[in-house]
Amino acid sequence: MTQAQAGTTARDALGIAADVRAGRRTAVSVVTGVIADIEARDTRYNSVTRIFGPAAVARAEQLDQRIARGEDPGVLAGVPFGVKDLFDIAGEVTTAGSIVLRGNPPAQHDATVVARLQAQGAIAVASLNMDEFAYGFSTENAHTGVTRNPHDPACLAGGSSGGSAAAVAAGLMPFALGSDTNGSIRLPAALCGVWGLKPTFGRVPRDGAYPFAASLDVVGPMADSIGDLRAVFEVMDGRSLGTLPDVASLRVARLGGWFARNISADFTAAIDAVMAHLNSTKVIELPEAARARAASFLITASEGGNLHLPRLRQRAMQYDPATRSRLMAGAMLPSATLVQAQRFRNWFRARIHELFSHHDVLVAPATVGPAPRIDQPTIVVEGREVSARANLGLFTQPISLAGVPVLSTPLAHPSGLPLGLQLIGAPGAEAALFAVAGELQRAGLARCTPLTTGD
Repeated sequence: MTQAQAGTTARDALGIAADVRAGRRTAVSVVTGVIADIEARDTRYNSVTRIFGPAAVARAEQLDQRIARGEDPGVLAGVPFGVKDLFDIAGEVTTAGSIVLRGNPPAQHDATVVARLQAQGAIAVASLNMDEFAYGFSTENAHTGVTRNPHDPACLAGGSSGGSAAAVAAGLMPFALGSDTNGSIRLPAALCGVWGLKPTFGRVPRDGAYPFAASLDVVGPMADSIGDLRAVFEVMDGRSLGTLPDVASLRVARLGGWFARNISADFTAAIDAVMAHLNSTKVIELPEAARARAASFLITASEGGNLHLPRLRQRAMQYDPATRSRLMAGAMLPSATLVQAQRFRNWFRARIHELFSHHDVLVAPATVGPAPRIDQPTIVVEGREVSARANLGLFTQPISLAGVPVLSTPLAHPSGLPLGLQLIGAPGAEAALFAVAGELQRAGLARCTPLTTGD
């Protein structure tokens, strides 16, 4: 089954918007078609946790009425999308993937980025599965179940924004929102073969998104095409990227060392082809990447644990057991350990920012390999078997510490399962990443992988 055959809805957000704006389709027909498609097909993937049916249809009706009156419906008119279940949706309870929050009152307002998207005509149709409180790399949730990879439902979708990546990869919706603390957009985007963006820390407002580790959290989009990803990001950001830089003028380098080990010969060859097309043979080292990963892990554990400590003292047994143990361990970390991690973070951030005085874009793998099977507890790292769930973020965690933007770019793999690259830029340099990603797509080196399984 090809991507074009993978569902009853169009996969092109900008194409949907053009049709709706021109009157070739109504927003109601698009939204009701998407909802029907989710109900018919998502039992295979478990990417969706709730459908906002009546509210979504009502918003679509209002949009069609605006178009009939000759009003501008926005650049994303009638485009359905989903949100990781930690974004506020007015009238819905934000659960962050946990039963712990199900008794909370409904949100009074949409999260800021959701409001911006809906102001431009996009329509939120569903909340999407995630690791509880965004603490995980696999989207295996004791409350809502595991999200399965659309390319092989026996495999993981990655996490913690696995529902978002799987919904886009399955063709259930053209784009979805996720959050990224240590790789939670980049990793599932890579494993599911879609495009994903972790923006510069602090660039995109995260008001109305349930926090995990406030000093690392960002929110961003995933999409089925680089054009859609850019359009959605510009709405979320509130400004246009403008004219992208000429790729030939960009200084591109490949990260070696930590980022060159533990990947297959096929993956290495795919990255070789990318670098050859970009006319770059430069390989550089990112100093102390292993320590950066450790520091990111410690900061995340401490901030997350302390955020949840009051509730853990009262309602610990309501948490997913895997999440509970990690949060409790983080809450008990000595303050001296966190101070050391933060000191190292400042040093490391300065080092990676120095690299951007000589380079515009850095290239690194996003994953160790294709998605592991759900029943596969380990992967091989440094010649030994280690926990797959704990180590899927091997290449994403170090980069998180610097707060720089990263665009997850899908690559095909001989196994039929996707892989992904991280295109890494200086703070605020998302335009350079989109320029390189667009060039790799035009050259056929970066592309969303067609589904190989039927429904």
